[in-house]
Amino acid sequence: MVTTIALIGLGPGAEPHAKSLLDLAGRVNVKAAASRTEARTQVFADRFGFPVTTDIDRVIADPAIQAVIVLTPASAHLEIAERCLRAGKHVLVEKPLELTVERAEKLVRAGRQAGKRVGVVLQHRFRPASLRLRAAIDAGELGQITAAWMLVPWWRPQAYYDEPGRGTMARDGGGVLMTQAIHTLDLFRSLVGVRQVIAAQAVTTAVHRMETEDFASALVRLGNGAPGTIIATTAAYPGDPERIEITGSKGMASLVGGGLRLSAIGGVDETITAEAGTGSGAGIMDFPHDAHRAVLTDFLDAIEQDRDPAVTGEEALASQRLIADILAAARASQIITKM
Repeated sequence: MVTTIALIGLGPGAEPHAKSLLDLAGRVNVKAAASRTEARTQVFADRFGFPVTTDIDRVIADPAIQAVIVLTPASAHLEIAERCLRAGKHVLVEKPLELTVERAEKLVRAGRQAGKRVGVVLQHRFRPASLRLRAAIDAGELGQITAAWMLVPWWRPQAYYDEPGRGTMARDGGGVLMTQAIHTLDLFRSLVGVRQVIAAQAVTTAVHRMETEDFASALVRLGNGAPGTIIATTAAYPGDPERIEITGSKGMASLVGGGLRLSAIGGVDETITAEAGTGSGAGIMDFPHDAHRAVLTDFLDAIEQDRDPAVTGEEALASQRLIADILAAARASQIITKM
């Protein structure tokens, strides 16, 4: 089965999707790649060879297009997704779902009411190391989880936030948690669960001039009641790969970028190596597109098999609610400040 697809939004985040669609040429027909910016469409066409347009209305109205990948800033996700769903199209949305939990909820409801598939691009779940870790947890290889923590020590130079809209509530809906750390936070939550945010802080450090936070941390209670910690920043020069550490009664797992080490008590260590970048530094697109290709493959499978994608709107919404809870706890503690 060949699915006819369109892309709406051709910023830097469209690159791994375009590469993935080229890889999946036997399964997809990219009928249009749309942006309201003429120069952006031309650059995209020259690089990837897809037909381009600035007429987003025509793309949404085209009955031949079965699914749309929405790659605009988060502030436009709801409007475009709702229109696509009303036009009978399946929708794959870049993270985050929308600017606020309320708008994200509306988008998810729209998908269910339309009877169409809504997937969300949270590609860290699809890395081979992430899949192996999930299988190990499900099989009880770590035993009872006793603690877990995640760290995103990334770097973004001030020039990144000087671009219009970057790091603002109006366009991005938040700072490091919503824009960079959401991938690791989503994977962390999906692996170990988060029952409660106990305490949190969110700060704009002296490193950046921006509206939203570039450092956040939280003490949380995991799904089984064990302690957990969340730390994320874009003020850690030069930027290191994100990591998730999970300790259990039978061993420990350390997930660093796309690599994994599983260590069982009395057993043999297992290692999955990954040498590729993760976009942790100034080169924001410095990562392979393999996980994006896996997201798209799963989305195409979901359409063909008439099932939900692996990362549904509801799953993405749960991670966005956790971000909102962390920021709410920081405000309640009056630890949401500028340094």
